[in-house]
Amino acid sequence: MLVLGIETTCDETAAAIVEDGNKILSNIIFSQAHLHKKFGGVFPELASRSHIDKILPAIDEALKAAKVSLDEIDLIAVASRPGLIGSLLIGLNTTKALSFALDKPFIGINHVEAHLYAAMMGDDKDLIFPSLGVVISGGHTMLLKILDIGKYKIIGTTIDDAMGESFDKVARILDLSYPGGPEVEKLAKKGDSSKYKFKAGNVKKNPFDFSFSGLKTKVLYTVKGQKSKKDFPTIIKNEDKKHIAASFQKCAFEDLIKKSIKAAEIHKLKAIYFGGGVTCNNSLKEMFEKQNLDLKLFWPKKDLSLDNGAMIAGLGFHKYKKVLKSDKLDVLAQPTISSF
Repeated sequence: MLVLGIETTCDETAAAIVEDGNKILSNIIFSQAHLHKKFGGVFPELASRSHIDKILPAIDEALKAAKVSLDEIDLIAVASRPGLIGSLLIGLNTTKALSFALDKPFIGINHVEAHLYAAMMGDDKDLIFPSLGVVISGGHTMLLKILDIGKYKIIGTTIDDAMGESFDKVARILDLSYPGGPEVEKLAKKGDSSKYKFKAGNVKKNPFDFSFSGLKTKVLYTVKGQKSKKDFPTIIKNEDKKHIAASFQKCAFEDLIKKSIKAAEIHKLKAIYFGGGVTCNNSLKEMFEKQNLDLKLFWPKKDLSLDNGAMIAGLGFHKYKKVLKSDKLDVLAQPTISSF
């Protein structure tokens, strides 16, 4: 089965062709990072307009790279939730139009779930269940128990900032460019992670939930003074920024690692599958590896870490196999999700 995957949840316009859920024939991504750089984050209206310009060229390039035609496509999978509502609508309405015009089935996909599936793609490996799913992206930080593809139980989530979002905000505090994650990691490599004592939040209601808002605020006050705001002048030496970046990164990652290991132990899980843009951070991978866990760790390949169409197409194959029917044309885009 050839599946066309379409992804427009945020600031990447992506399309891919995947065969039988795993063999990636093409994976085209048009990034908008250069458009949003001057804003220090994603400007939703600008993102939507860029998707309009890029969605058809992305699909055309994906087909060309895979050497297939639209007539040969068996299924269209699209990220329909969660994400920026304007961006979601571009991908979803394009998919509906293609489905109607070509008389091809389509299926809406949970973008967060697809990030976890990305770690299962690309290799001929046996999947291990039950496992822990760790989603760490710009919009989400979640721990999930994976029983099978499509069967999950949420163990913990963030009550405020997602991990990727907190990296972007700390980057702005440190006068680094967007996207902030890679810039913080680059600066942190030069710093002493023990120089500043930061602490991630603990959520009494659920010890596996995350809270990075207080950590971000502590960084702000350290850089700009107590009770300061983001537009206040910096009071530290420029030399100290690398130590703050390193200390912040270490604190955030240690919190994630501690909760991930505890969740895997309590729920008797056999492996960990990672998903989301923060998985590109090499320091995080090194910190996990140093734990010498009796668990197999599955990281997505770099081109499958950020938002992409291949993970949407791959998961779409499995979702469609279970229902064998197309979504209806009145299916709605959902900017948030409360469950899987």
